Amino acid sequence: MFNFSNFTFEHPQWFWLFLLLPLLILWYFFKRKKQRAAVYISSTKGFRTAQGVLPKLQPLLFLLKLIALSLLIIAMARPRTVDVSTRTKNMQGIDIVMAIDVSASMLARDLKPDRLSSLKEVASDFIKGRPNDRIGLVVYSGESYTKTPITSDKTIVQSALADIKYSEILEGGTAIGMGLASSVNRLKDSKAKSKVIILLTDGVNNSGVIDPKIAAELAVEYNIKVYTIGIGTNGYALTPVAVYPNGKFRYARVKTEIDEKLLQQIASVTKGKYFRATDNDGLQKIYDEINKLEKTDIEEFKYYNYDEKYRPLVILALLLLILEVLLRNTIFRSFV
Repeated sequence: MFNFSNFTFEHPQWFWLFLLLPLLILWYFFKRKKQRAAVYISSTKGFRTAQGVLPKLQPLLFLLKLIALSLLIIAMARPRTVDVSTRTKNMQGIDIVMAIDVSASMLARDLKPDRLSSLKEVASDFIKGRPNDRIGLVVYSGESYTKTPITSDKTIVQSALADIKYSEILEGGTAIGMGLASSVNRLKDSKAKSKVIILLTDGVNNSGVIDPKIAAELAVEYNIKVYTIGIGTNGYALTPVAVYPNGKFRYARVKTEIDEKLLQQIASVTKGKYFRATDNDGLQKIYDEINKLEKTDIEEFKYYNYDEKYRPLVILALLLLILEVLLRNTIFRSFV
């Protein structure tokens, strides 16, 4: 099927010549009778007056010339198709580490279906929106570890993100300092023009051997910006408090406790920003804002491949003119 979306005319001003065609048609109808030789006789009584088919087809010669002229006008407008290919070059990329709290409180149901699941959904969209950056994942609760080192392979990052879940194997508690320090360690040797950590937690620092403020100072030393996010409603939320023998959690309403002052200090000292997400929409807006704040410089190259279409039109016009000459000097010779 022909695609008109990439079809263009280089010199469309030639189409003004189509205004001459109605004038040529009028001229032909007014002058065609005068173009025939006339013989005047007193009576046609002794002649057979049967009308032949050829005289009726004589306007075909004019039609052939008219079509040929139209094709030449279109050819002069230079029709062509253009195929545009784009290549982007990442001039100054950003390396991003997402540090995610996976403590049991992240299963609280104040966000739907729970905090961790909501975060994973929003973070996945964020990763999709950063095709030119490298991203890594760090998870922490009472301790921390690197889930995925910084990589440009988004398939690996997305797969690792989907695999994040609460595990009783990890030490309990919330080690914000450990999570931040592990993230800094992932970025300290990066050569990217911008290095960013997105640190998310729903609690207070109550575990780990590294003080969050010391980890923040390390981030400053390596020129790493930290965006901190406190997740959870203001007040009480259904939170896991025990585990039944069948392995399912027992939930109870527990007061949300987030060390906002600490998260604000970390963001401030590293020239980042602190956010508070109390619902799903709020969390989505936070990641959207971070996405806007951290822009990647991209240079785009466009390549144009033109396929000229005027040649077949010219050839067809010439063939029609040759046909007109042949018909005029053979079959219609007696009538022109």
